[in-house]
Amino acid sequence: MTDIEPTPSARPPLPLWGAVIVAAVAGALMAFAFPAAAIWPLVFVALALLLPALMGRRIGGALLVGLAYGLVFFAVQVSFTARYLGPVPWVALTVVEGALTAAALIPITLAYRWLPRAWPGSRAVVLPFVVAGLWTVHELFLGNWPYGGFPWARLGMSQAQGPFAPVASWLGVSGLTFLMVALTALVVEVVRMRGWRRPRLLIAPVLTLLVLSFAPLFPTAPSGEMRIAAVQGNGSTGYFDEREPYGVMGAQTDATRRIGDAPVDLLVWPEGGIDYDPFQDETTARRLTRLVNEFGAPLLANTATERGDRIFNTSFLWMEDGSATQLHDKRHPVPFGEYVPDRDFYYALAPDLIGLIGREYTPGSNPPVVRVDGVGVGLAICFDVIYDEVIRESVTHGAQVLVFQTNNADFRGTDENLQQLAFARMRAVETGRSVVNVSTVGTSQIIRPDGSTVASLDADEAGTLLEDVELRSGLTAGVVLGPWIQLVMLVAAPGALLVAGLRSRRRS
Repeated sequence: MTDIEPTPSARPPLPLWGAVIVAAVAGALMAFAFPAAAIWPLVFVALALLLPALMGRRIGGALLVGLAYGLVFFAVQVSFTARYLGPVPWVALTVVEGALTAAALIPITLAYRWLPRAWPGSRAVVLPFVVAGLWTVHELFLGNWPYGGFPWARLGMSQAQGPFAPVASWLGVSGLTFLMVALTALVVEVVRMRGWRRPRLLIAPVLTLLVLSFAPLFPTAPSGEMRIAAVQGNGSTGYFDEREPYGVMGAQTDATRRIGDAPVDLLVWPEGGIDYDPFQDETTARRLTRLVNEFGAPLLANTATERGDRIFNTSFLWMEDGSATQLHDKRHPVPFGEYVPDRDFYYALAPDLIGLIGREYTPGSNPPVVRVDGVGVGLAICFDVIYDEVIRESVTHGAQVLVFQTNNADFRGTDENLQQLAFARMRAVETGRSVVNVSTVGTSQIIRPDGSTVASLDADEAGTLLEDVELRSGLTAGVVLGPWIQLVMLVAAPGALLVAGLRSRRRS
């Protein structure tokens, strides 16, 4: 089927060399749609350039066009990985994700070739929606493979400061991505078919735009308030920072004491806010117990913990009696950051870099939620914020507020901090929950369920955010329908492409 000559309607709008250049420009524009630039309309401009560049290509040409887009996009998007470790991790991640993107975009080229042949009347509506489904499948593919995936650059996440974010509360982030791509693909087809001469061709794009623009936030029910103190200690928490014994904990403690005598329901420290495992180190345990008794409130903290011969990235609720029975271990340790998959193979390729990663964190399996005086507090540790199932599990287990603990110290001065903060904001909108996003070095924020900011601490600043945080109950449609929408995409879009390919072959 890949050797079939393109029909006149599927001829490339651009020569291959031009398509490669356009795709590279699209990749750069797409990267600037995300923080720190956060120029969200560029998503649609980038898609409007990339989709025509993929049209009419053979497999090799589509791969080259997709590679140009993927390499440029990820080179800009994940440049923060070079902050301390140099160009090797940055180049490696860019090449892997760029190559996977190129392969995953080939079905879109095939859709533009096969669907008009199989169903000549499908171009105006069916083709754009199949293309949108295939784009969403490509995001799900990158978000799950290899080594647990890297769902860092989903288009729906670009809307944290855009007007279309409320759609995520109805359809989830993948559903938002689908409609954004569908709108662009519909407009592209209107232009290709000179739809201004046939007003009926404008119906589908106009309806899609109306859904994106006027969808309200899915309602969740207010269920009280919790006074939360989120502490950003700005300590030496980077991988290569010079540390004094108990220095990180000391910085966190000093910043916490800025609260003074104000009443608190819950203290929250970031990922890596404690130097040593309090379940193994008595000095750490005593200091934690003294602190929570000083404020009369439990402390949600995080550090590396050991259980037997296994190491976990663990968040725990430390109580006034010195106990901490509620634990959550990070579900998705970062490959090549918190563990090394296939260590022997990669050590042979880059022994100096792999040798720096001494610990091997074990993935957690306990629920991402703790309870404070009967209130469910949902958790996500650092990059776990980008995994749908972690967020969904916390809310379905009764979380009335979400707390995201992170350590951005290895990415000081880069866009990583703001990108992750944008994902946290989208999770607030998607779940209808307030979010407390607390970092070791910033930026820390408390975010309302509508995605707006209650309070913020800038990067490289020690301090505490003390706020009466709104609690919410009830599940949004985005939480309930999100996984089903993804399943429909995974089945329907490739299924439609396969059927179109078979019909196209028979008609040829």
